[in-house]
Amino acid sequence: MTAVASSDPGSGARLLDADSAQWIEDLTEQGVGREAGLARLHDLMTRAAHREVRRRAARLGIAGPELEDIADQAASDAMLAVLAKLDGFRGESRFTTWAYAFVMFEVSAKVGRHFWRHPTVAMDAEDWDRLPDRFGLDPAQAAEWGELVAGVRRAVDEALTPHQRRIFVALVLNHASLDSVVLELDSNRNAVYKALFDARRKIRASLVANALLADDTPGS
Repeated sequence: MTAVASSDPGSGARLLDADSAQWIEDLTEQGVGREAGLARLHDLMTRAAHREVRRRAARLGIAGPELEDIADQAASDAMLAVLAKLDGFRGESRFTTWAYAFVMFEVSAKVGRHFWRHPTVAMDAEDWDRLPDRFGLDPAQAAEWGELVAGVRRAVDEALTPHQRRIFVALVLNHASLDSVVLELDSNRNAVYKALFDARRKIRASLVANALLADDTPGS
């Protein structure tokens, strides 16, 4: 693909691929050309947003007009964000790849707000009777695992930080949406995943220490 030189005062020359350069030209010129560029950008954002919400639909339990509305809102806000930050595009990736990142962010934000307005469970509610289901145990197994479940609860209460405890309870115990937890905590997916990973590690260590779980780490 042909590379097109572009410059940015203060940062030196850079190269844009031909398609990205065309996007920038269409969105920064005046008149009919820009109108066509805006229409093309809107179509790109809309298709990307609808594709992303459909990909998430099964696990989100959202469908129909509600799902379409989330996608349309995400597309519109993503388009505004792209235009506001157009001067920040440096060509490290293709323009479409850069723009898609705004769509992903807005879809996650809109999904999170949706679940926070229409929660299926309270974030801090605790129903420990659900825990066996979260591990896929049938009722007979759940009865046998009563001591282990009690050990998990004790570890959650004693070994976790308040932040880790809240995330574990919301995601594992109550099956809250990851996006709603991220939004409520004003955090991001990576940080929430990390907290959940650390919480699981601490719980496992507590179960091993109390002889409720075998230590299968190498060298043990």
